[in-house]
Amino acid sequence: MYQSSESSRGESPVSVIGAGIAGAWQALLFAQAGREVTLHERSDATMTQSTSYWAGGMLAPYCEAETSEPVIVRLGIRSLDLWREHFPQTPFNGSLVVAHPRDRADFERFAKLTTGHRRLGARAVTELEPSLEGRFREGLFYADEGHVEPRRVLPQLHARFTAAGGTIQFNSEASPDELDGIVIDCRGLAARDTQATLRGVKGEIILIETDEVELSRPVRLVHPRWPLYVIPRGGNRFMLGATSIEAEDNGVSVRSALELLGAAYAVHPAFAEARIVEFGSGLRPALPDNLPRIAVDNQKIAVNGLYRHGFLLAPALAELTLGYVERGVIDNEVMQCA
Repeated sequence: MYQSSESSRGESPVSVIGAGIAGAWQALLFAQAGREVTLHERSDATMTQSTSYWAGGMLAPYCEAETSEPVIVRLGIRSLDLWREHFPQTPFNGSLVVAHPRDRADFERFAKLTTGHRRLGARAVTELEPSLEGRFREGLFYADEGHVEPRRVLPQLHARFTAAGGTIQFNSEASPDELDGIVIDCRGLAARDTQATLRGVKGEIILIETDEVELSRPVRLVHPRWPLYVIPRGGNRFMLGATSIEAEDNGVSVRSALELLGAAYAVHPAFAEARIVEFGSGLRPALPDNLPRIAVDNQKIAVNGLYRHGFLLAPALAELTLGYVERGVIDNEVMQCA
């Protein structure tokens, strides 16, 4: 899986383009390794133009095994350790997967395709999430998984980076060819000028608010037509998500909104009385195989194709890039060298 090659990059300065979750982790690990790092971001510090702003922030490699390749699980499990190491306050309360009796076949399929879980009966589900009392006969509990709130953790990553000696330049639309030294391109879809096979996959979210439901961890509803995850946020708010649409338009469609809200109601009827705070969507950068790629061309390194797994994969990919630059280590499943 791994092989070693010579690295001759010495102590070259490093420029990272894109301050979303992929670029922020790259910049942080290189700065902590003692490199001179500049992080360029085309938008301002609010990061509202970044795909990361609209992400769910789930750190759930075991659950992702249902639909993802083994490399996603491998890198995701490694990322859990890096989140714990660098952000020990990250909530690791696990993930809960539930389904209604009519969808038992899909629930059993989910259980069969994933590992790292234990089965819960109705009483255990209630003990874990009292708000779900009487709602589900059984569940799957993935105790090692966690979640972050993207809009809070991104500024924390940026602050940790600058504390390590790095420099952030917002409103700086840099191009890889304009920069000297090692350049790590984390522009997502904006990198189509050099990666023509990138496509955007729209992910939609709805943010709702209610004090009638309390959850301590993400809850996934298994359903054959509209699977859903409900992620608790602070202030009695919950993020609803799970759409992956092969389209590059902006906004949330009426169909998606109805399906997400209907699925939330299926998790708990009290969500019907919740206040809608926000609709939004982001375009996730995906390559044809939906797998991440670190493409190395001399001093230029492109990190892209994180698809639905940005917050899950970013730490592990940054560690791989650093390992290549510092020691010449190559991960053959993820890295391509020109």
